[in-house]
Amino acid sequence: MKAIQVKQPGTLKVVDMEEPKLEQSNQVKVRMRAMGICGSDMHILHGENPFASYPRVIGHEIAGEVVETGDAVASLSVGDKVVVEPMTSCGECYACRQGRPNVCENVQVYGVHREGGGREVMVMPENLVHKLNNQLDWSEIALIEPFTIGAQSIYRGQVQEGDYVFIIGAGPIGLCCLKMAMQAGAKVAISDFNDQRLDFAKKWGADYVINPQNAKVEEEVFNWTGGMGANVVIDAVGLPQTVEQAIEVTSVAARVVLLGFDTKVSEIAQVNITKKELTICGSRLQTHRFPKVVELFNTMGFNVKDLVSHQFELHEAEKAFELMDNASPEVRKVIIKL
Repeated sequence: MKAIQVKQPGTLKVVDMEEPKLEQSNQVKVRMRAMGICGSDMHILHGENPFASYPRVIGHEIAGEVVETGDAVASLSVGDKVVVEPMTSCGECYACRQGRPNVCENVQVYGVHREGGGREVMVMPENLVHKLNNQLDWSEIALIEPFTIGAQSIYRGQVQEGDYVFIIGAGPIGLCCLKMAMQAGAKVAISDFNDQRLDFAKKWGADYVINPQNAKVEEEVFNWTGGMGANVVIDAVGLPQTVEQAIEVTSVAARVVLLGFDTKVSEIAQVNITKKELTICGSRLQTHRFPKVVELFNTMGFNVKDLVSHQFELHEAEKAFELMDNASPEVRKVIIKL
């Protein structure tokens, strides 16, 4: 079978690998059909992901079709369209005992710690494979994983109906946060330096958009909220200055959700955190969000397929990653057909 492999930082190739076989009765063999390229895939390619090991078959935003099932598999059948939940946990550490397997001490992510889904065939345990409505396109199904990241940020921020939510960054994850905040009944503003992304966010239903090149973000947020500040701020960029900005634009009793992995230090005064009694939290991967997002997609009323801006064939994988590297304004989500 063919697979997209990062042999070492800076080297991505489509390679031949042995096709995996079912080894346990609870396993499912999936013919992979589509893979979305994520920012973390780019970090692995460039040697900037501290959790990855090499060589590595990448890909965790993945869709496929069941082609074989083990004897103990009851919820899936050959021919089902499925999405793979690309994360495993130990079930024993403190985080797992608290019902938060996404931050398990021994968490393993397919495409980072283990071989990912950027290949023609994958074998997975039944509990990590979710059945989809057969009317959904492969590229739509590949969007489910990033939408679970957006759903997690809404869960961590305790977004409620009527909340004013401000999202920093209108990249794919920021846009997923936008849609999930809207699903929760919130009013949503979003900022970005890219006007094309902001135009797309408006098309997707954003109530307010801000380009920091043209306006002072703090003033805009307070004007938009009638002087109150944002009840929830989601930082989908993760730079020191965006963390600082996230805290500056909050209302009292607000929640700040951080999605970034930047190691540089932010300068934050304690006074606003204490005075406003802010809740500041990280949001990593997802906690039991897959069933909820799968159900949302299965309704066929959650139309987000236009998030996909470019599609490539498997043999064009290098070209797809070059496009992502160039960071052209019109690029949103890039899909590779497997």
